[in-house]
Amino acid sequence: MWFRTFIVIIYCLLATPGWARDIYVNNVTGDDRYDGNAPVAANLYGPYRTLTRALKASAKGDRVIVANTGEAYRECITLQGARQSGYPDAPFELIGNGAVLEGSEQVPADDWVFVGGNLFRFQPPKMSFQVLYLDGKPAPRRQVAVPADIDDLQPLEWCLHERWVYFRTEPNRLPQSYALSFAARQVGITLYEVQHVVVRDLVVQGFQLDGVNAHDGVRDAVLVGLNCRGNARSGISVGGASRVRVDSCLVGNNGVAQIRTEGYSRTQIVSSDVLDNTAPRIVRDGGQVRSEEHTSELQSHSF
Repeated sequence: MWFRTFIVIIYCLLATPGWARDIYVNNVTGDDRYDGNAPVAANLYGPYRTLTRALKASAKGDRVIVANTGEAYRECITLQGARQSGYPDAPFELIGNGAVLEGSEQVPADDWVFVGGNLFRFQPPKMSFQVLYLDGKPAPRRQVAVPADIDDLQPLEWCLHERWVYFRTEPNRLPQSYALSFAARQVGITLYEVQHVVVRDLVVQGFQLDGVNAHDGVRDAVLVGLNCRGNARSGISVGGASRVRVDSCLVGNNGVAQIRTEGYSRTQIVSSDVLDNTAPRIVRDGGQVRSEEHTSELQSHSF
């Protein structure tokens, strides 16, 4: 009898969040050889340098706390399975503190090909969706149907045609004289088969598909205070049978949809600003959406 009671006690202890810990990340002072247990480095103790390393070291119910160093975190991350899940009263948390998760990279100078006049082109490695950024913001895009339409590009406009990005410079300038970048990484944050998860206070921008993608099997996930902007397909995508709450987020300047849903998903939008400036606010290919978002003027927000 005592043995059975002992087993029940151990099970209860293991099933509670008492073992959860805080894991710290700092992409300036951190090192992936550290233990992640402290926000400040001392000897071999201190924050990890990458989110990927922090998530690899995480366990159920942990909190990953990201330092906002002013330097973007240039990586794609995935929260998957029990390791990055939480408890109903103690979720697994990714706390961004306003840091930027960045998917874009500068166009290599040697990749530009002269077409004629002030027209140049380059070919990104990932092409299903794409964005060209000028000074860190999406450059004006023109849709083209036939090659002749490319000639209608105005200075500082770009288009996508037959796997090439075309860009027209101002007179007597080369594309290398501009700060031009493109969507190089696929998805900022992927959620898959996780439950009781909170992702808060991150800027997620410049990704080739989605800023955040709740792929499938996501339960009780809350996105709080995110700014999902300038991603080539959507700011937030919810698919499969996922259940996601979008709370106090700003979603805009994305390429195809600000928020997209598919499958049997359910998305609740609360106290959020979902703009319709560059793409429809919500694009549904299945899924259910309940929306209680704010209405905002585009002029009140910037990329």
